[in-house]
Amino acid sequence: MPQPYPAVSSSPALVRRARRTLVLAGAGLALSAATASAQAQGGASAGGGAEAGDPAVAASRAAAPARKASTGKPTRATVRSVQRKLRVRADGVYGAKTRAAVRRYQRRHGLKADGRLSPKTLDALGVVGRAARAPAAPAPSADASVLLAAIAQCESGGDPTAVSADGKYRGKYQFLISTWEAIGGAGDPAAAPEPEQDQRAAALLAAEGTKPWPVCGRQALSAR
Repeated sequence: MPQPYPAVSSSPALVRRARRTLVLAGAGLALSAATASAQAQGGASAGGGAEAGDPAVAASRAAAPARKASTGKPTRATVRSVQRKLRVRADGVYGAKTRAAVRRYQRRHGLKADGRLSPKTLDALGVVGRAARAPAAPAPSADASVLLAAIAQCESGGDPTAVSADGKYRGKYQFLISTWEAIGGAGDPAAAPEPEQDQRAAALLAAEGTKPWPVCGRQALSAR
């Protein structure tokens, strides 16, 4: 009786050929898997992956250099005060000449000679930065208060908004802009609050006496 299917040959040659085919197929699958893995790793190392598409991560990376680069800079008023102390042209620009003068000063006074206006350097120079809105000087004594009141009356009639005809002298004590900035003031002295003008005038009086007010200071002293 005929068989419905032909008999499968079990010769050694056919068995060897089948084994070889299976080995080659397995090697092909392994190679494909290794290639896919390498491509995935290469994409991740080049900045790919989930982080590359995450806006929060991208914003964080973009912001990091900006935070590192942000440094505090001295104000023009502070630079001018430093320049006057060091007898450099007071133009408010912290250029090469001013930086060199600062380094020389730092070396002479045992400070780190990096040319930067560090708090220690400013303190040694006796310069108050703009951030200090009011002077650190103690309240004037009763005698100094009386003297300042007489000076103010002579200079401006006691008016904190007074401005001289030529615009050069300003405020209750008729400050020069340069003098105002040298004692830590900022902006227009005539626009500053009266208590601040009183405090800065007291600091100036304690540091230099009545010299900043040659006429009215002399009159105030003689009237005591």
